[in-house]
Amino acid sequence: MSTMFCFQCEQTAGGKGCTKAGVCGKSADVALQQDELTAALVELARAAQGKKSSPRVDELVLQGLFATVTNVNFDGARINEWIQKIRTEIIAFGGAAPFDAAALWQGDPDTVSLRSTLLLGLRGMAAYAWHAYTLGKTDDEVTAWFYKGLNAVGADHSAGEWLELLLEFGRVNLKCMALLDEANTSAYGHPTPAEVPTNVAPGPFIVISGHDLYDLKQLLEQTEGRGVNIYTHGEMLPAHAYPELRKYAHLKGNFGTAWQNQQKEFDGVPAAFLFTTNCLMPPKASYADRVFTTAVVGYPELQHIPDEDGRKDFSPVIEKALELGGWTETRHFTGINGGSRLLTGFARQTVLGAAGQVIDAVKAGAIKHFFLVGGCDGARPGRNYYTEFVQKAPQDTIILTLACGKYRFNDLDLGTIGGLPRLMDMGQCNDAYSAIQVALALADAFQCGVNDLPLTLVLSWYEQKAVCILLTLLALGVKNIYLGPTLPAFISSNVLNILVEQFGIKPISTPEADLQAILG
Repeated sequence: MSTMFCFQCEQTAGGKGCTKAGVCGKSADVALQQDELTAALVELARAAQGKKSSPRVDELVLQGLFATVTNVNFDGARINEWIQKIRTEIIAFGGAAPFDAAALWQGDPDTVSLRSTLLLGLRGMAAYAWHAYTLGKTDDEVTAWFYKGLNAVGADHSAGEWLELLLEFGRVNLKCMALLDEANTSAYGHPTPAEVPTNVAPGPFIVISGHDLYDLKQLLEQTEGRGVNIYTHGEMLPAHAYPELRKYAHLKGNFGTAWQNQQKEFDGVPAAFLFTTNCLMPPKASYADRVFTTAVVGYPELQHIPDEDGRKDFSPVIEKALELGGWTETRHFTGINGGSRLLTGFARQTVLGAAGQVIDAVKAGAIKHFFLVGGCDGARPGRNYYTEFVQKAPQDTIILTLACGKYRFNDLDLGTIGGLPRLMDMGQCNDAYSAIQVALALADAFQCGVNDLPLTLVLSWYEQKAVCILLTLLALGVKNIYLGPTLPAFISSNVLNILVEQFGIKPISTPEADLQAILG
């Protein structure tokens, strides 16, 4: 069998690529199976070219791409099932020219870099499209672009053509994030600010992790009146801001901190854990019996909750929580910095609702600068940069944040400016759409371009959803983004030079130096 190669996440071995086993915990065999799954998707896109697809095939494309995102699926048997289903659809379309999985990571370094960037972006967008799809929302242009993008991955292009594809993809991903925003807000209402407790009450409880709000809604419905409390974890924290989810009294609070701490924080906890998306880490034997997966998430020997015609039966999760019983007294927990106060729900409608207040504060000099400090979190050293950056940002600045990187600092109390919190959590990673809408509205209010605003993006990246968001920002012409904690291993030196020259991408240095460079 060929040697694995994977450099899609920020923590990849040696900053170059995993070749024996994934730093994420996936085996070499599973990594190779994921490559075979990707190759099958390329062949499916070739077979479907010029022909009418179907919802069944579209589902396979979304699931197959989503399953290969970091920390989603470690189950070789599940991956092989997808491969076989895709092969069946390829035959039904009349066949296609084969694509060698090994070719994904081979060739001219710049071509590999550009190809990989597009592929990883497609994987991230598939996650967003899947969440919208489960709520009945689709968009023909977004769906068609998965086939176009996969065809492009399997073809040769000049450097200029690759760049055009990447920017076109970024524009389509914005449309995909808007689709998911519409799906979530039409189903659950627009987010409003919420203070989320970090304590855990006595009695049975379930911790739900990931991003899928529809899974949470079904779990809340099925546990109502059962004496089982629900706590969010990781990127599910912003769920507390949605009125149609917050109305359930047994949605009690948030458990734990960043996703990479789960092996320590879940150990010995008398509760059931449900993973709806990434980021699942290989569970320790001491708590593996109480971890459940659903949707495209998978891990060998963990119990999986299937989808039955758009609905799921979470009875096994609920029964496990009742069996374990929870704690007998209230447990008190804090964030990474010792705080126990988490705020969320500052999405675009809330922030733009205070636009007049914000604009007046800027004109009066009370607010000098906005920082969007967001993105993915991880365990690699150097991520304390983001905590220090937020702590050292002047009192006349506002910090907007989103995605799981906020767990580095979201328990800090930074005070207020003009009645607004200095630290405002805008939501999940896909809620970058809200941040973009706020930036565009402020630019319109000040009659300037986005790049002329007193706004700087300071982003951390870990996995593929961060890639698609970055490409969207570049497609919108946003410049001078600070990116860290390390540059992607899949970006070659020549491609990096293009990003620096055309878009002003800046690797982070130190909080002090970067703040000085930004604020002068």
